[in-house]
Amino acid sequence: MTSQPTPETQNYDDDTRLHGEYKVPGGKLVVVDLEVANGRFANVSLSGDFFLEPDEALQDINRALTGLPDQSTAADIAAAVTADLPEGAVLFGFSAEAVAITVRRALSKATGWSDHHWEVIPPTVLPTEVNVALDEVLTEEVGAGLRNPTLRFWDWEEPSVVIGSFQSVRNEVDPDGVARHGITVVRRISGGGAMFMEAGNCITYSLYLPQTLVDGISFADSYAFLDSWVMAALEKLGINAFYVPLNDIATDQGKIGGAAQKRLANGGMLHHVTMSYDIDADKMVDVLRIGKEKLSDKGTRSAKKRVDPLRRQTGLARSAILKAMQDVFMERYGAVESRLSEAELAEAGKRVDAKFGTDEWLNRVP
Repeated sequence: MTSQPTPETQNYDDDTRLHGEYKVPGGKLVVVDLEVANGRFANVSLSGDFFLEPDEALQDINRALTGLPDQSTAADIAAAVTADLPEGAVLFGFSAEAVAITVRRALSKATGWSDHHWEVIPPTVLPTEVNVALDEVLTEEVGAGLRNPTLRFWDWEEPSVVIGSFQSVRNEVDPDGVARHGITVVRRISGGGAMFMEAGNCITYSLYLPQTLVDGISFADSYAFLDSWVMAALEKLGINAFYVPLNDIATDQGKIGGAAQKRLANGGMLHHVTMSYDIDADKMVDVLRIGKEKLSDKGTRSAKKRVDPLRRQTGLARSAILKAMQDVFMERYGAVESRLSEAELAEAGKRVDAKFGTDEWLNRVP
């Protein structure tokens, strides 16, 4: 299930000339052509539809790249470019970091969306504990090259709270509210905040990808980068959504969701998002302990005001929003529909028994 090279990262003219391209999210196209001689960059030529002042700075960037070791990290490359830019240089529509990503793509050490064969798993009703276990199983599989990069939409029936990997159970969840409303509480592998989930009240998805896709992109910028397709889908539905650093998704009417990530040692990466569709705010604040400190930088005193459901903003059924999101992703990245294998479901079940369904895992941060 390995991905094939595309025009984003391929050789041109001969075996020594390398070509890389990177479209900056919300910015311009950056292109680099170079060779590698004796383990170092040579004959470097940067181009693109960006803006750069003064003109001579283009040659300064080429000179900064020339002679760098081909094992240079994205940070090394960006630092070299920045150091050699003339004082007062203006880079509009791109950055030193964008140049670094483009170079890494030319070397096939960073990848673009179209370098991979994407799959989409439509919403499948599963116990919440199985959903969080599958996040670990599928991320490991993508990192090991056993599964193509995949977008999976969650579905569930039982009312649940899914807390972040590093959250304290007693600080986040009210035991009386949990008992009163019959809530299942589980812990996921990614960081971030607690999710209150009743059947049909959220849109939740997980993206399993190789870390090469975000090579050279900062941790903070990777959130918006990986959700650019979501913003396009929401725009198609008449919603102007945007990221509020670090990981909140919002519109001018309020917060609609949040993202979380986990990067594994084998090169796999999980990007997880939950967006509110029709949250019962009264029940949510009865179940979750949402303190004043949590709300202090959000410009509101009420947790209820923080969660502004998509149903009210779109007037659409949840299924229609899910379909629009899946359609945009499949069209944009050439993805094909897939499903969970019996082996994956069986492995997730084993991990529920050994980890995700245990008190030890749930209370690892008491």
